[in-house]
Amino acid sequence: MRLVRRRLSLLLTLAAWLLATGSQWDLVQTFALGRMFAANASTMPLLAAAERTLSPEGRCAICAAVTAAKQQEGNSATVPAGKAGGKIFLLYQPAAAPVVAAPVFSPWSLSDPFVTTAGRAAPPLPPPRALA
Repeated sequence: MRLVRRRLSLLLTLAAWLLATGSQWDLVQTFALGRMFAANASTMPLLAAAERTLSPEGRCAICAAVTAAKQQEGNSATVPAGKAGGKIFLLYQPAAAPVVAAPVFSPWSLSDPFVTTAGRAAPPLPPPRALA
């Protein structure tokens, strides 16, 4: 059950990403080009069929619809009314690095043994076992 849920979530995420980037039009265009190439290849050599399929004169109705849909999708991305239409610059200014130093007058250092063991009891021998 867990594996099915994970696969389904990954599949839905992929589908949402493809639709958000406009890849559905690329899939439709690929289908149209394949169909045009198959139709052209049945009546002419493969190289000529490929040239005719990819030429602007050999476009079909699906190709024209995809081009119009892509242009309409590009034009619909406008700034809502009341919003500033300009670039937003996010600036990153790193903070100054803190300077940490021991005072010169300190009579001890962190490497002294009494500093690391101050206020601690010795560990129990043998070490306690973790319960499974």
